[in-house]
Order: sequence, then structure tokens, then C-alpha cells
Amino acid sequence: MRLAVLADIHGNVLALEAVLADLARRGGADLTVDLGDCVSGPLWPRETMDLLDRLKLPTVRGNHDRWVASRPRDRMGASDAFAHDELSEAQRRRLGLLPGELRPLADVLMFHATPDNDTHYLLDRVEAGGLRRDDRASIRDKLAGRSARLILCGHSHRPDLVQLDADTLILNPGSVGCPGYDDDTPPAHVSESGAPFARYALVDIDGPRLGVDLLAVPYDHETAAHRAEANGRPEWAYALRHGFMPTG
Repeated sequence: MRLAVLADIHGNVLALEAVLADLARRGGADLTVDLGDCVSGPLWPRETMDLLDRLKLPTVRGNHDRWVASRPRDRMGASDAFAHDELSEAQRRRLGLLPGELRPLADVLMFHATPDNDTHYLLDRVEAGGLRRDDRASIRDKLAGRSARLILCGHSHRPDLVQLDADTLILNPGSVGCPGYDDDTPPAHVSESGAPFARYALVDIDGPRLGVDLLAVPYDHETAAHRAEANGRPEWAYALRHGFMPTG
């Protein structure tokens, strides 16, 4: 059984198309899943949502999906507001109706951030203005009693793999479409993948054995950066080009 894992597309349809093409070149997957935050951002939310609607992937709701669907327009951040205005009412409603967690296979559990909070990091903690791997005891506490042989999460945009114990592997595939961001929610911090690639993961499931490929796919990130600049988001453009956030 081969499982493809996508997360945090953030309206970057060019990156999503590149990931899907790379997956096809590798022979495809038996099942592809999406860990949420599908469209928020100054890129192509409507085109991304149209493609996802056609793909019909098992998908969980991310915090930005929830905000685009349910926050008052005048309380949205710039990325959510842009996506809200580009999507149809029916598309926004579908985002809001996505489940918070799913079990796409018998011993696979997927959610966006943590089971109980879609804005908390499962594998990371905020430290010195950035993200750092959390300890296993804290990760276990944040699972809130959930268990599975394979646990899939996103939200941090950082590809990661943690063997929590002999029976639990946790995978974050990284972000398909947003390689860096800043978050001014206290404590303010940045997340930086360090390179302008579209990220996803492949999991080969062979009975009790799991093999994981964390993949970085090149795509036309310069066109995405120009799109962000045209929509008034130079910091997004910088992250798309470099995988880092601008300083100074």
C-alpha cells in the first residue's frame, strides 16, 4: 500500500500541480490525503480549490480553512481575506464542513495540527522566535490519548518524522505551497523550510513495516512569487523564492 501525503497547499496551484506530476512519475499512490490549509494565501485560491474539488481527496480542516469559512470578513488576516473573496460561497462552505480528523486507513490517523487544537504544533515548540523539535513527552501529551501506527499532521510547514515509540510513527510532510511564514500570535515566530520547493511525502506500508520518503519538488516558484507581489504580499514572495522570511 502506498500513501501520498499533502499538507498546507495555501492556494499555490502551481506547486500542487508539480507535486501531482511528480507523484504520477513515481507510479502514483493507492491513496492520497490532504492535511488541510488548502487555499489561504495571495496566490490562486479559486484555482486550487477547483483542482481539489476534482481530486476529491480525503481532507481534514486546517485552521485557515476554518477561518476562511467562518470568520467575519472584517476580522480576517490578509491571506484569509484574499481567499474568501476569490472563492464561491459553496466552496467556503465545503471548507468549513471538512472534518477535524480522519482515519483514512485502519491504523492511520490524520489531522491538521493537534487533535484538540488546529493552531498548536504537534512536533514543535516555539523557541527564540522560531520552531524547534519538541520532546517526546510533550508530543505524547498533545496527542490527547489518540493512537495509531501512523499519525499524519501538518501546520508547521516543516517536513519531519518522529518515532514516538515502537508502535507510533508521526509524519509531517511539509508544505506543498508555502515554504516560510511569520506568525505574530504571541509568542511571535517564523517557520522556514530553507528552500523554495514543493514538499510532500510518500509512505509505503508493508504489513508492520513503514517506509517514508520526504520529497522536495522543484516548480515555477518565480511565477508564484510574482503573483504574491502583484497581490501586495512581498514577504510571501520572498519566502516563495528562498524558503526563508525576510529580515530587517
